Amino acid sequence: MRILHTSDLHLGRSFHGRSLFREQEAWARELVAVCEAQEVGAVIMAGDIYDQASPRTDVIDQFSRLLTRLRDLDVEVVLTSGNHDSAARLGFASNLLETAGVHFRTRIEDIDRPVRLADGTLVYGIPYLDPRSSAAVLGTGPTHHEVLSAAVERARDDRLRQPHHTAVIVAHCFASGAEGTDSERILDTGNLGVVSADIFDGFDYAALGHLHGRQAIRDTVRYSGSPLPFSFSEANHRKGYWLLDTSAETLQIEAGEWTKAVDLACISGELEDLLSSEDVAWAENCLCQVTLTDRRRPAHPMERLRDRFPETLELKFSGLEATERDTYASRMARAQSPAEACAAFYEQVRGRELDTREHEEITSAVAEAERLRAAGDMDSPSGEEGHA
Repeated sequence: MRILHTSDLHLGRSFHGRSLFREQEAWARELVAVCEAQEVGAVIMAGDIYDQASPRTDVIDQFSRLLTRLRDLDVEVVLTSGNHDSAARLGFASNLLETAGVHFRTRIEDIDRPVRLADGTLVYGIPYLDPRSSAAVLGTGPTHHEVLSAAVERARDDRLRQPHHTAVIVAHCFASGAEGTDSERILDTGNLGVVSADIFDGFDYAALGHLHGRQAIRDTVRYSGSPLPFSFSEANHRKGYWLLDTSAETLQIEAGEWTKAVDLACISGELEDLLSSEDVAWAENCLCQVTLTDRRRPAHPMERLRDRFPETLELKFSGLEATERDTYASRMARAQSPAEACAAFYEQVRGRELDTREHEEITSAVAEAERLRAAGDMDSPSGEEGHA
């Protein structure tokens, strides 16, 4: 049998405020196509099915359609809850769905109850376990390593009673030796959320979720990564999946890549160069992170960038001149007129000098204010009321 390992769908997620619904729909179609072309018999989804504990109804419908299409191909689905999911909501009607070939593992009570696939492969699904709420149930200390170790031990005890079957364990965690990205939710501070990969010894394969980069911690302990990128730190990722083949004497593992990607671009340079250079033309249809290296902050940079790169989502600055020797207070002290004081205030707030048009508007506004004040002084018999 061929088994496809994926994880971290994060259905319903946005990228810097931009919806990924359309891209996730395209990925779902590709998953079905890959399963059909590769004659996949089962799909493992290792947690974080949804991006939020209470997903929108259209996102739930999206996932329902995906499950239906997979079952139409007679593909069994084994999935666990991740730290983004609500285990109770995700596991609703799990007993009923199991009779239809969709196997949810969202409860501690089901850890040692494997899904037996058509070829006899045993799949043990461990949901994401919050240490504080799970420790008492598992009879261990309230740390990620202790809680997950105890859960895996329960699955291992059952696996030892069936040693002649291929055994796969599914978990959602941060294993030591793995590389994270900017888009994962931190499980705990100070590396307290990290677990040792040793705890998966005794299983033929550990299908892990949580980290969004596809990687192998060991030959048989692997992250599939997320199907789509969720941060610019993933711009160089090659998103894909792992395909397991249980038909040989030893488990065969090969990599596959998704083609329905989100194109990201991280570009940098001075604003005028980025707006004119052909070297960055490739980024015009990408979701862009732009770092400007101008020594002075240019006027209206985001608006101008979006003329060429419509989906510029993040703007950063580097190389701006230091202003420690020229503080706001010193600029105000040097101001020789109200217009110069306004210009100093604008530069402090906006981080750049007035352009020519803005300078003319400030000068005109100050002149008009002085004219009105002078007119008020003339209207006052003694001049005192006007000064007040």
